[in-house]
Parts: sequence; structure tokens; C-alpha cells
Amino acid sequence: MRSVSPLCLALVLAACDMPPPEFGGLEAVRVAVNQSVFDVRLKGKRAHAIRLTPEWAPRPEAVTPRAVAAMQAVSGCKVARVRGDAAVMIGALDCGEGPPPVPTRPLYLDCDLYLPDDEYGTLDCHVSPRGPAE
Repeated sequence: MRSVSPLCLALVLAACDMPPPEFGGLEAVRVAVNQSVFDVRLKGKRAHAIRLTPEWAPRPEAVTPRAVAAMQAVSGCKVARVRGDAAVMIGALDCGEGPPPVPTRPLYLDCDLYLPDDEYGTLDCHVSPRGPAE
């Protein structure tokens, strides 16, 4: 019975940054927005963001603007709606005509979110060659 517990624990921990089946197999774009780091995946007019950084008692009200900013930075589209919790969020993208372009290679963005200029704030991003510090 003891050998089962470490195996179960390893499987549960490995699933922490796994996307749902709908977004499975898609390349993630790692985005740092202020103190949060997200893996963002795009499929059609939907974006999936997983927060990778540990934060003490994160409230969705505090994390949602950063997740929305990460989805907007990767997709180039406005996020019309978002649902989820402080760790995993799915956004409906408003891209006008057609879906957003899909990144062709792994991309790492380092972004700063400045509030409260508009609904979600102003986003200032640049491509980071090595990715955000984890």
C-alpha cells in the first residue's frame, strides 16, 4: 500500500499544469504578468490560462485581470468573457472576423499590467528570450 501513495501523489502533482482535453496537445505560451506566470493555450476563439506561480490565498478578483491580460497578449484579441477560478481560467475571445493566429513556436512574454486605465488595464509586453523566471 505504501508504494501506491507516492505514485498517486506524483500523478496528481503532474496534472497540476495539464490542460483539459479540449486544449490538450496544444503548445503553451508562457506569459509573465506582474507577479503571475501563466501558460496560455489557444483553440479557435477560446483561450485557456493556467497560473503556474504559487500565491498566498489568491482571490479571483486579483488574478483575473492578469489572466485576461495574458490571454490578450497571446491572442491579440479582446477577452469578452472569462470563467474559472484563481488557478485556471477559460476566456471567450472577441477577435472580430476569424480566430486569432496560432503561435508557430514556443514564445515567452514578459508583461506589466497597469491598472485602472480601462476595464482590464494597460498591458506592456516584450518577448523574453529565455522565458520568465519561475
